[in-house]
Formats: sequence, C-alpha cells, structure tokens
Amino acid sequence: MCKSDLHILYSFTNLQMKKIIILFFCFYFFALLQASFLPHFPIGHLLNFVLIIVVLINLFEAREEKFGFFGALIGGFFLDIFSERLLGFHILTLLLLAFLIKMVLKRYIQLPVFLNAKLQR
Repeated sequence: MCKSDLHILYSFTNLQMKKIIILFFCFYFFALLQASFLPHFPIGHLLNFVLIIVVLINLFEAREEKFGFFGALIGGFFLDIFSERLLGFHILTLLLLAFLIKMVLKRYIQLPVFLNAKLQR
C-alpha cells in the first residue's frame, strides 16, 4: 500500500468518526430535551425527535450503507437511559424500524435516478 492509499483510508475513517461523534451528541441532546424539557408542554409527549432523526437517516442514506443501524442503536440507547422503561426497549424498537425501512427500500422502491443510471450503462 502506498502513502496515498493510506491517506485515503485514513480520511475515510476520519469522516466516519466525525459522523459518529456528531450523531452521538445530537442524539444525546434530543433525548435529553425530549425526556426533561418537552413533557412540560401539552404537545411534548407527542414529539419524538430521536425517532424522526432515525427515520430520516435511514430514508436518505444509500441502500448499502449501515450507518442508519448505528444511529438507531445510539438513539435507542439514549432514550433507554432517560426513560423509565426497560433497558433495551427503545434500542430494539428503533433497530427494528431501521431494518424495516431498509428492507422496504431495497425490495419495493426503485428510484428513477437508479433506473436511468442502469439504462445508460
């Protein structure tokens, strides 16, 4: 492996680590906001920011990437820490949701952009 190949590998890992750190702090902030601040408002029990973020990550990332599962794991972990339910309930729920979204997108939805790319080859 030459030096430029190592640099590409290092920058790829560095980018992934930046995503993970940003995701970690975002999920921490939204889970804390959801558990401590929002219940004092009438609509606070209806909003689940962590669920919304997990769904959006899984919908908009590439089909082959597994970053949405990691996001569901982190988000579920923080929701479990700040809630009174059993530890693991939100983790399993969000991981199942991420899996279902990926499965539906892979099997049943074909985007026109991918169709045009296949036809041009």
